[in-house]
Amino acid sequence: MNFKKYIPAAAAFLLLSTVSIAQKKALNLHYDKPASRWEETLALGNGRLGMMPDGGVSDEKIVLNDITLWSGSVQDANNYDAYKKLPEIKALLLAGKNVEAQALIDKDFVCKGPGSGGKQWGCFQTLGDLNLKFDYNGADASKFTNYQRELSLDNAIAKSIYTVNGVTYKREYFTSFGNDVDVIKLSADKPGKLNFSIGISRPERSKTTTIGNTLQMEGRLDNGTDGNGMQYIANVKARLTGGTLTSTDNSLVIKNATEVIIYISATTDFKSPNFKTKMAKNLTDAMLRPYAAEKQEHISMFQKLFNRVSINLGDDNSAEATDQRLISFHKAPANDKGLPVLFYQFGRYLSICSTRVGLLPPNLQGLWANEVHTPWNGDYHLDVNVQMNHFPVEVSNLSELNLPLVELVRGMVKNGERTAKAYYNADGWVAHVITNVWGWTEPGESASWGVTKAGSGWLCSNIWDHYAFTNDKSYLKSIYPILKGSAQFYNSILVKDPKSGYMVTAPSSSPENSFMMPDGSGNHASICIGATIDNQIMRELFANVITASETLGIDAAFRAQLKKRLTEIPPAGIISKDGRIQEWLEDYKETEPQHRHISHLYGIYPASEITADGTPDLAAAAKKTLDVRGDDGPSWSIAYKLLFWARLHDGNRAYKLFTEIMKPTTSTGINYGAGGGIYPNLLSAGPPFQIDGNFGTTAGIAEMLIQSHEGYINLIPAIPDSWKASGDVKGLRARGNFTVDFKWKDGKVISYRVTSTTPRKVKVKVNGVMKEVMAQKV
Repeated sequence: MNFKKYIPAAAAFLLLSTVSIAQKKALNLHYDKPASRWEETLALGNGRLGMMPDGGVSDEKIVLNDITLWSGSVQDANNYDAYKKLPEIKALLLAGKNVEAQALIDKDFVCKGPGSGGKQWGCFQTLGDLNLKFDYNGADASKFTNYQRELSLDNAIAKSIYTVNGVTYKREYFTSFGNDVDVIKLSADKPGKLNFSIGISRPERSKTTTIGNTLQMEGRLDNGTDGNGMQYIANVKARLTGGTLTSTDNSLVIKNATEVIIYISATTDFKSPNFKTKMAKNLTDAMLRPYAAEKQEHISMFQKLFNRVSINLGDDNSAEATDQRLISFHKAPANDKGLPVLFYQFGRYLSICSTRVGLLPPNLQGLWANEVHTPWNGDYHLDVNVQMNHFPVEVSNLSELNLPLVELVRGMVKNGERTAKAYYNADGWVAHVITNVWGWTEPGESASWGVTKAGSGWLCSNIWDHYAFTNDKSYLKSIYPILKGSAQFYNSILVKDPKSGYMVTAPSSSPENSFMMPDGSGNHASICIGATIDNQIMRELFANVITASETLGIDAAFRAQLKKRLTEIPPAGIISKDGRIQEWLEDYKETEPQHRHISHLYGIYPASEITADGTPDLAAAAKKTLDVRGDDGPSWSIAYKLLFWARLHDGNRAYKLFTEIMKPTTSTGINYGAGGGIYPNLLSAGPPFQIDGNFGTTAGIAEMLIQSHEGYINLIPAIPDSWKASGDVKGLRARGNFTVDFKWKDGKVISYRVTSTTPRKVKVKVNGVMKEVMAQKV
């Protein structure tokens, strides 16, 4: 739909016709020294290949990644006798014997084998390192001057430049969106001054050789059974201007060149039996093209996605090096309006760079890992993390980047059906807390966290969002069996709680949290009946399936069942005696009041069961819940709280959370509590690095500026005082297939435009007033 509305009607909208000058100035990360640790390197990616150069002068390490490089293999860890224990587990829970029920689950109701702790589970792994060693003809490389290093978000190109002994050296890096290779161009401003060697290595399961003047690394990862897991290959070639190229057994040696272009082509055999042929073709095709043409195609393809959105919040402070800028912002955030814009666009940049239609969704580390065994296996956690990776893509006009997650979920359904039967003797399909590229849906290996079965329903929320934002009925038809299967599962496992009379899930749990038993014993448990997140997810899922069946004109009988269930399951929230939303059906006392997960507020975001205007009592209780939870935590947890406060229309509290997440850190130790932050390269810290904090914050900034979950478009619903002076936005998306541009001054929208491909009316809330506007077709 294409809507035009101006306030006032005569107001010019020229500023929104192109990316704003203020934003263009700000959109780069820049530094005055090489990276001293991986968390300072610059993230490049084309959705499949990743590259993180450190910009070293005498030695440079460039970490390489391939989104498909995983150890492990397909396995069936379902316990097909588990359902036989279900009646006893339910009876114990209904009798208030949660500790005994949890012990039984640990014994007979978890996955078979070591689960995510085993080799067959596997993990996302680094591809390896490209190592460049430089010789400056006897000059002392440590005395370099005029050093600059930067990453341009506008064109997905990194650069480093410095001077040694009167010669200025320049490097340019990109992961090509054109011919699907890594490209590095090195040059000197005086002839014959480039002297260096190129090596490629990996900590394990690799062999590096040279074939003529081609450097090759290949190997095979461990599948956890016979050792013959995923295969990979990487070839490196160089094209010289001037000088000579020779090779040793495991390196390329370049002498007296003026310009060198390095090409790295890498592939795996993940769903690609002809991976070696593909690798060779990508390399050949790239080298046949002039560098300028390859670079321009890369920029053009990247910008087709990136340039859809621009945001301007006012003056920025981009002259400071980014690592210092983080420190300055944390001391005085009001002085730098540009850093929130940079961080928001960096999140969009990371989405574009870490996934691609037809490939895999970003995992816990997106695309970027520097270890063989990545933290938490670098896999997909289903109790917030992989979903958070996708929170910003629809609203931020990157809708197609939701599709890799859809296909990952589609690939889980068959095993999820086996898991549903094995553990619950239930219809439909289920996934629990974790999954990998091998389609795992079984419970985890411990009852305390692994039996949470919100994963499949939460994933359905993400894939529904793509329909909600696009109105694509063909897509809806394709995902309907996934949605229906998930709803069938939840619908068929419900039991009646004799105390409340509600139909509830049993066993249930609130992700990774636990409570004190009310009997005074001092015991605590995680397993319960009817955890709030289960109820909220069911309410959202059932409503979406009802809407889908009505839209598609199918499944009237099942639709009627779900409508009845919505009257039988618990409400979106129950308010406790102390005025908070209960995390469990019973008003248990938390063992950890500041726990990192806030699962019982799922009804605020991503769902819309609790809203500031529609359910004011629950909204007030949610605020008390958040106050008790506190504002600190791992970065992803801070980002989630930011999203909650934005949905509750408290812009200043949301902004406080933004400043909290932006605190500088270099910590890399495993953290489950307070102490998140941002690394010098703007990647988010759990710590260690987890990309969900980036994506969650990106979604939160968008949510402060536009919301559309209540059936209308709401402009600047949670704008903080710090941003009220003036600003403009172009290209954000709203549910119903709308694109929205708007400007504000002194906290009031002064002009806006809503467009779409299908003309129809839409409600827009502007400065507290609801309006209905009609669009013309784009």
